[in-house]
Order: sequence, then C-alpha cells, then structure tokens
Amino acid sequence: MKQHQGIHTVERPYRCDVCNKNFRQLQDLKVHQRVHTGERPYRCDVCYKTFRQLPHLKVHQHVHTGERPYPCDLCKKTFSYRSYLKLHQRVHTGESPYCCDVCNKTFSQLRLLTLHQRVHTGERPYPCDLCNKAFNDRCSLKVHQRVHTGERPYCCNVCNKTFRQLPHLKVHQHVHIAVICVKKHSVQKII
Repeated sequence: MKQHQGIHTVERPYRCDVCNKNFRQLQDLKVHQRVHTGERPYRCDVCYKTFRQLPHLKVHQHVHTGERPYPCDLCKKTFSYRSYLKLHQRVHTGESPYCCDVCNKTFSQLRLLTLHQRVHTGERPYPCDLCNKAFNDRCSLKVHQRVHTGERPYCCNVCNKTFRQLPHLKVHQHVHIAVICVKKHSVQKII
C-alpha cells in the first residue's frame, strides 16, 4: 500500500547513480538502469529483436501478427502502435509543435524537423559505402544503393517494366492509363 501511495506524490526517492535521474518506485529505477547496462531481457520469438521492457515486446509483436488495434476516430485508419495513432491525429488537428529556428517552418514530428534542419546545415550523415555520395536520410541512401545493386523492386503490373523508385513506377503507369483512355474514345467514336 505504501509503495502504491508513492505514485500519488511528487517524491522521487530512487536515484540512478549513473545519470542522477530520480524515480518514484524502485522497479522504475531498475528498468531505467537497463539503458546504461544494455540489458534487454525480453526477446521476440519471431525476429529475435530484444527489448528492455515486456510491454515494449508485446507492442512490437503487432508487427508480426498484423494487428492494428488503435483506430483513428475521425478517419478509421488503424495503427499498430498508440504513439503512431497520436502522431497521425495531428493530420486532423493541424498541430505542428516543432519549429525550425532558422526559417520558422513548423512540423508535426520531431524527426521531420531534424531532417529539415539538415537543409540549413548541409549535414549528410548517411554515406554510401561504394561511392563518394552522402545523404541526409537513411531512406535516400537505401534508394541510391539500388544503383550499385541493380535492385528494381517496383514492377508495372501491365508490362512488367521495373523501377528503382515507386514514384517512377507511378509516372510510368500514366502511359497505360492514356492508352486505355484513347482506346475507349476510339471505340465510342466507332459506335
């Protein structure tokens, strides 16, 4: 009972001796200390990824089951993580709490602000191992590496032409849409 009452006070008697962060409960301190020790005692049986806390493992398992238990009340889109739902809801509210201190552009997510700030700093922290190019985000590096590997993961379902990037496939597909439209108009003129 005394331990439970501690969560209703501001008292934080348990201190991490590494970083001096304080906690209300001893168990919270023990879980926190795994940040410093690197201990990750909970392992996913499917992909073997490890976690510091059991609830994080349980949420992670949605990736493998396909379960998306967090629906948006406004558009019914569903999410596997509650945090993803909360980020998504900013689409509806227009909330953009992160502001660039150089140009005042605002962002709904901190990671988007961090990515944007590289425009101003010129930072490109993702270098290609095979050539001199570097990129400001991991995704751009991955797309670039397809130049070296020859990977073309996007395939047109009409003519089987392949592409390195999804936007290139989408542009290409307009060729087929235009042909279909022309054929429909030709048939209509004949009738």
